[in-house]
Amino acid sequence: MLYLDNSATTSVLPEVRDKMMSYLSDEFGNPSGKYYKLANHAKDAIEEARKNVSLLLKAKEKEIIFTSGATESNNMVVKGVADYYSNQGNHIITSKVEHPAVLDVCEYLENKGFNITYLDVDQYGRVSSDELESAITNNTILVSIIWGNNELGSLNDIKSLSDICKNKNILFHTDATQVVGKIDVDLKSHSGISFLSCSAHKMHGPKGVGALFIRSDNYGKLTPLTPLFHGGGQEEGIRSGTYSVHNIVGFGEAAIIADSNLTSNLRNLEKLESKTTQILIDKFSNKITFNSDSKNKIPGIINVRFNGVNNQILLKKLAPIIAASSGSACSSTKPSHVLQAIGLELKEVREAIRFSFSPYTSIEEVEVFKDL
Repeated sequence: MLYLDNSATTSVLPEVRDKMMSYLSDEFGNPSGKYYKLANHAKDAIEEARKNVSLLLKAKEKEIIFTSGATESNNMVVKGVADYYSNQGNHIITSKVEHPAVLDVCEYLENKGFNITYLDVDQYGRVSSDELESAITNNTILVSIIWGNNELGSLNDIKSLSDICKNKNILFHTDATQVVGKIDVDLKSHSGISFLSCSAHKMHGPKGVGALFIRSDNYGKLTPLTPLFHGGGQEEGIRSGTYSVHNIVGFGEAAIIADSNLTSNLRNLEKLESKTTQILIDKFSNKITFNSDSKNKIPGIINVRFNGVNNQILLKKLAPIIAASSGSACSSTKPSHVLQAIGLELKEVREAIRFSFSPYTSIEEVEVFKDL
């Protein structure tokens, strides 16, 4: 079977698994302990992983806060900013195509009296800089816009969007789960980004671990927000809880591998997408419609409608040959809100399938599309 649901999750690389194993057996110490070797070894391993993730994001080590994944990171930012800055305003701006880990939090806050603006998007799911600027008010405390769409692959102009917020002294958050490890993310040159969320399992690391980037000022102080968890004071007091050392170690290893192979991985994903797209065009011609843009996107994501064919029925038939999905794994029971937001009718939404590749997929493997 050809696995093409890498936007949902990826396999754990052997090197990552091997790095994790000793922290599941011999090196079982709690990094919050003191003096004894097992604790010190665990603490050193955490800091090595933090360094590796910071190198991937081109951020300072102190700005990396480990979490259980992007869902927690997203919740931490949106709820944390809403609480901490509530005396400065109650307006939050996001888009209609965000991940549920942002949209559902915004809906929760709406019920608590916050004013939420959900920006429209274009036919590929991108936010307009002009519309963002027009939506900002004196009460706006946070803007949260996804960097790369998990269903379409479309990239927002995060530099432009975040710069607008920086110029107006408004905090900017981006869910970068789908882009970290796939395209170059340079937080030094994106100074308007206050917060960034990511997960290890989208880049061949383990599930259950992610990170939140929190920008620091010139004095090294992190942008303040109310913690989601209170307790032991780990992670600068921002994310309490006993460290999942083996997972964090795996994340760090996946990050350094992704950083080292970024250029070659990008090239491989582009080749895989191009070849598969051409096979689909040659085989199905006018029986398919592509929802994804062909440029300015995450490489290796194809969203395509098989006209007149229900996607659930087709996915079941494909399952012995190809593993794919109809959209986000976190909202699999509902028709895609992303595809509805770009203007597709419900019937068209239910014809769409997402193929998402790994850079470790071989070009020969996609030949299977010729036999569909």
